Amino acid sequence: MPAWLEHGAYTHSTQQFALAPARDGELPLTTAPVAVYCGEFWTAKQRQAARLHEISYRACFKPQLPAFFIERLSQPGDTVYDPFSGRGTTSIEAALRGRRVVENDINPLSAILTQPRLELPALEDIKTRLAELPKKAARPKAPDLSMFYHDDTLAEIMALRNYLRRRRKAGDEDAIDRWIRMVATNRLTGHSKGFFSVYTLPPNQATSAENQIKINRKLGQVPEYRDTHAVILKKSRILQSELSAAQRANLHAAAADARCLTTPAHCTPVIADGSVQLTVTSPPFLDVVQYANDNWLRCWFNALDADAIAGNITMSRTINEWRTRMSAVFAELYRVTRAGGHVAFEVGEVRKGKIRLEEHVVPVGIAAGFNCEAVLINQQQFTKTANIWGVDNNASGTNSNRIVVFKK
Repeated sequence: MPAWLEHGAYTHSTQQFALAPARDGELPLTTAPVAVYCGEFWTAKQRQAARLHEISYRACFKPQLPAFFIERLSQPGDTVYDPFSGRGTTSIEAALRGRRVVENDINPLSAILTQPRLELPALEDIKTRLAELPKKAARPKAPDLSMFYHDDTLAEIMALRNYLRRRRKAGDEDAIDRWIRMVATNRLTGHSKGFFSVYTLPPNQATSAENQIKINRKLGQVPEYRDTHAVILKKSRILQSELSAAQRANLHAAAADARCLTTPAHCTPVIADGSVQLTVTSPPFLDVVQYANDNWLRCWFNALDADAIAGNITMSRTINEWRTRMSAVFAELYRVTRAGGHVAFEVGEVRKGKIRLEEHVVPVGIAAGFNCEAVLINQQQFTKTANIWGVDNNASGTNSNRIVVFKK
């Protein structure tokens, strides 16, 4: 048993993992025994996460997952890395705990959602900046967004969009601007009056204009006016609530030298050799999440090309293609990890449980030079973030995470 894995109420077994694919009809010639632990690795109390994490993003894991490994496999001041950072869950959790932060995601929306929560501008400064901004601008000629927004709401969104574009283009965007951009991006669409839009899909899944027209017709609804500045300020208060003085200080310290990269995960030359103590990440699995469709409206607001971004994201159609891509990622992770450092690689069962990605991750990590210390299968009562990868966890009432842990 690894020294960092405390005794608990979980089962233990040893599984043989094939280190090379077998030929048809033959058993693999080379295997490696790996300890597999199954149970609930974080308690009910540990599920109480900071509200700063409450930013919606498709296919994100809960903060308690990186927290479990950050607490056990790193110390304050160590560098924690996430090469597929998504909404920045690992980065925020690491910063709250006094670690240094490096994150990377080919999707620039990740940096837009993460960096401002490290910088954490004061609420009064956010309120003052909003009061200074113009609140009306001409509606866009394209796309037509009238099915989502009241005309006055759309005029406010356009004013925000134009202001933020000007500030960024001029190189004048500051931490307050970035915070407003982050919150506005998160509030574009949703299913309550806390969003800018009429009732629609959850905020991590922007439906198409055509489908929103159908939703409006079915529900007999028309977009109501939303005060965008009031929505932004309310959400800002929620995100920053319950943070201790120490946590705020930790966030600001992490922001001072945090790196939010937007490069392919297999090529991160700005990260120095042997500089990372711990990586906690969850890569794109197989082609089960439509990033362009989910993020088209967020990309429009931030003047990003959704289709171009989606084309750069690792969405493999076959397991062999996925393994090839992950092999390159693990070679890079081995380079940046310090001796004695760890990688916690969260994967899952995809395509209705027919593919268990840990069976493919273990040989890839070992081939890169790591030792595989364990596979952890965390199981707990069903929560809202289950079933995001096409696994029907609802029926069994559980939410499972499968994490492969490597050591250099």
